[in-house]
Amino acid sequence: MVKKSEQKQMNAALCDIIVRPVITEKAMKSAENNQVTFVVSLDATKPQIKKAIESVFGVEVKSVNTLRQAGKVKSFRGKMGVRSDVKKAIVTLAKGQTIDVTAGV
Repeated sequence: MVKKSEQKQMNAALCDIIVRPVITEKAMKSAENNQVTFVVSLDATKPQIKKAIESVFGVEVKSVNTLRQAGKVKSFRGKMGVRSDVKKAIVTLAKGQTIDVTAGV
């Protein structure tokens, strides 16, 4: 049996995995196929992402696909800068499950 303090620490760690939802036209279109896109921490694994989504949103996850987008070198007001690397997770939910990312947690 897990103590309440340990459970709170585990929940906090799971919430740190999910950074934010991706709200774009393409992400909203994939929501029709029971897919939701999130930006996740760079060191998160697929099983960790699945566990975090299931515990935070209370849904059943069918699969998790991840992609890692390398940061670009861009010019900011004449000075060169680098955008941060980003890891995205495309989460496919089980049939009948939904997550409303526009409403918040």
